[in-house]
Amino acid sequence: MNTQAKPTVRGRETLAAIESAARRVISRKGYLAMTVADIANEAGRSTASFYNYYDSKEALLSHWAEQFRVEARERALEAFTHGRTNRERIELWTRAHWMTYRERLAEMVGVFQLAMVNDTFAAFWQELCDELVDAVSETVRRAQKEGYCPGVNPRMTGSAIVAMLNQFCYDQLANGVDPETVDDDAAVSTMASIWYRSIYWKD
Repeated sequence: MNTQAKPTVRGRETLAAIESAARRVISRKGYLAMTVADIANEAGRSTASFYNYYDSKEALLSHWAEQFRVEARERALEAFTHGRTNRERIELWTRAHWMTYRERLAEMVGVFQLAMVNDTFAAFWQELCDELVDAVSETVRRAQKEGYCPGVNPRMTGSAIVAMLNQFCYDQLANGVDPETVDDDAAVSTMASIWYRSIYWKD
């Protein structure tokens, strides 16, 4: 964020209006077609107001994406509390990813779209995915020590699961779908079942 932004009550209201407007514009037009002028018009503010807080729409998206990473990580911690079964951990982990994606939908759509045409965001998207791939890969290795999924490549399995999570979230929530019509429990159950069965099986 632009360090020149002032933490006044009015300033916070303006910032909230700008961010809310940007989310609405992204939902209608997509990130790539969105302009700063679109955001300002939607918010009922001047473009100068936007630049008081962000240097560009890319800076806004970068700030949002980092918030997504922090929130998803914090939510997932519940899955690793002592006493959980393997299935419970995966269910909670999946729900953490799904709900954060849902609540940060504009951010994730923006990062996903911009990563296709911008090297900086392509690297950020890869970094975002790699962090989760590393975590899933480690669960595969631990499962293999218990006799599950023998011979499976942990890294490739982790990559496949993360790709499934991200693409499913995008298809169900952003790909021309009204997210309000989507059943959260059914979506989480579907992804968690695929994830669980990909790891916890034995010959």
